[in-house]
This record gives sequence, C-alpha cells and structure tokens, in this order.
Amino acid sequence: MALSSFEESFPILSDWVPAILFPSRSDAQVAQVMLGTTASSVMTVVSIVFAILLMTLTLASMQFSPRILVSFVKDRVTQWTLGIFLGTFLYCLCALPAARSAPFAFAPVLTVTGAMLLALASAVGLIFFIHHISQAISVTLIVDRIARETEDVIDDLMPHKRANIHRVPPPTFQATGPEHQVASRVSGYIRFIDTSRLAVLATSYRLRVRVLRRVGQFIPEGVPLFSVSREDRMSRERSAELISAFDIGPARTLQQDVEIGVLQIVDIALRAISPAVNDPSTAINCIDQLGRIMIRWAGREPPPSLLFHPPYVVRVVIPWIGFAGLLDTAFEQIRHYAAGDAVVSLRLLRALDDLASTLASGEMRAELASRGRRIVEGCVAKLGPEEACRLERRLALLEGRSTAPEDSLVGP
Repeated sequence: MALSSFEESFPILSDWVPAILFPSRSDAQVAQVMLGTTASSVMTVVSIVFAILLMTLTLASMQFSPRILVSFVKDRVTQWTLGIFLGTFLYCLCALPAARSAPFAFAPVLTVTGAMLLALASAVGLIFFIHHISQAISVTLIVDRIARETEDVIDDLMPHKRANIHRVPPPTFQATGPEHQVASRVSGYIRFIDTSRLAVLATSYRLRVRVLRRVGQFIPEGVPLFSVSREDRMSRERSAELISAFDIGPARTLQQDVEIGVLQIVDIALRAISPAVNDPSTAINCIDQLGRIMIRWAGREPPPSLLFHPPYVVRVVIPWIGFAGLLDTAFEQIRHYAAGDAVVSLRLLRALDDLASTLASGEMRAELASRGRRIVEGCVAKLGPEEACRLERRLALLEGRSTAPEDSLVGP
C-alpha cells in the first residue's frame, strides 16, 4: 500500500521498470489480473505446504517419537517458507486497490513488479522447502540434530571441561533443623531454574533454599517445590519471587534438560528395535549418537549443586541428574529390549567401551563394566554360542579398561 501510494505520487518511478516486464503501463486491468493471479496461486501453494507439513508431522510422530514434533514446528526453514508465501499473498491483497480504472486509470507498475519478484521468491522457496522436508524426515539427520542440540545444552549448562586429576569429592549437604516447604502454584515440568536469581534472592532474604525436584521432573500443583531454612523470613510476596525463578510448563524442553534430548533418541531406538519395525540399523545409529552425548557429558565438570554466598555459607541446594542416572536413561531400556539382538548389543558394548576410553575416573569405568556385564548376561540365554562369544570378547575389552591405571587411558 505504501509503495503504490508513493508510486502514484511520483510517476517517474514506473519508468525504472523495464518495458519487457510490464509493456502495458496504462492498463489497470492487466495489473489487477497479475496481482489477483499471484495472490490466488500463492494461497493454493500455501495449502499444499501445510498439507506436506501435516503429513510430515504425522509420519514423524508415528514412526519416530511424538517428542520430536516440537523441533519440526520450530524449524526455521518451514517458518521462512510459510512467511514468504503469506507475505506475498498479503502484498498482492494490499496492492490490488491501487490498480483502478476510475475515477482515473492508474497501473502501479513498480508495485506489480515487486509482486512478480515475490512470486519468484515463493517458487524458489517451494523448491527449497520440498528438498528440506525430504531431508528433515531422514532418521539419521533427525537423530544427529537432536544430538547436536543436546550437546549445546551440555555446553551451556556445563561449560568447563573435566580435569583429569584426582579431586576431593564435592561437599554434600545435610539439612539441620526443620525447613519450611513452599508448594508449586502450577502443574507441569520443571524446564529451567534460574540459579543465579535464586542465589541472589536467598542471600537478600538471609535464608537457604533447597530445591526438591530437579529439572525435567513433573511437579503437581500443591506439591512442595522447594524448602527454605527460615519460615519467619518468608512472606507470600517472597515466595512468589522465589517461584518466579522456575520455568514450569506442560512439556519438557532443551533449556536445561539434557535428559529429554537423550529420551528423544532412546524413543526412536526403541521403535526401531520393536518387532513391528525391526530396523536395527536405526537403533545402531541412535546408540552411536547416545555414546557421543555421554562422552560430551562425562567430559565436563558437573553443574554445582551447592551455591555459596558468602563463601562457606550455603544459599541454594539444587539436584542435578548424575552420571549413573543419565546412563540409565541412555542405555537401560535399549539393553532390555535388545537382549535378543546380537548386533545392537554389540554396539551397546562398543558405545560403553568408547565412553570408558575417555574417562580417567576408575569409579566411572567400573560402572560401565558393570553395565556391560548386564548386557552380556541378558543376551547369553537368547543367543547362540558364536554370538555370545563375540559379546564376551568385547566385554573383556571393556573390563580391561576398568582395571587399567587411570593415567594410561586419558591424555593430558
């Protein structure tokens, strides 16, 4: 509307458009036909794009996991494509009133040329969208994208690399005396905890805050969310301020929740090894990506569970998922349902061996060896002697790493 009005005020702008693009510069009906045709064509394409998108969402939900639908909806290419189409339609709709035959004829040449360029951009966007959506439903690319997003969460939550030296175990907290519990005012999953805000509020109120549920867990309304050390220093307003440091919603997200990224890949692996699908190659791909995530997680210093201010004065106690808990989420369900599949079980042992080769902690390597023994024990009764022998050989390599000196496995 602004462009056509500007063009009407300064007719010389129409001379900038080559005559080959718009030969009839005085016929308003030509402009109306071009704008109307472009608008109707683009809306037809928009309906096709929405149909393709809905089909993709249905396929991803049924074959992979309903948890990955959020990432499809947030896909930038899809948003850009729909934005270009709808923008082109609205552009043509707003430009149509300017092309008129009465009271005096006016053909917005420059405005129509802009619609032609937008139509060309829409055609290119449609081709790119079809190419992108064909790749987006590839399970290999889906799992790789989830793994990369999960690694980004790990990097943000645990920015410091784990030092390969012996350290004193982190201090543990034991509550002394009664604590006042503050209940959640909504039901949902804890998606994010603003730890710095909690520490500032706890320091200003001169009390200690102990979070009772970690990120990713469900908290019903009325169930205690955290407890404080001094009830006499609490009020309704202060409770509301402390609760505002928690982001609670209906679905888990990858803001601070490393486990949900792992669960998405595990869901895909479990569907792949189910009798209805029977796709061990996809399960192997998922195990490889899970091993990649676990290596990144094990190579970082865990987030602090105790926040102090001033030094040696505990202000906030926050639970985080540990190494054993994340291992359970990543491999236990796959181990259970793949007990009769030698190929998948072998890849599980390899993933554990790859993880053990990056660890300097003997305790962590022993934990991996214990899980490897459970994998072999679950498979021996269901597999033949040849497959069982292959599993035993790979288990022996894993157990060898668990007994090796700490300095012999990880470089400086």
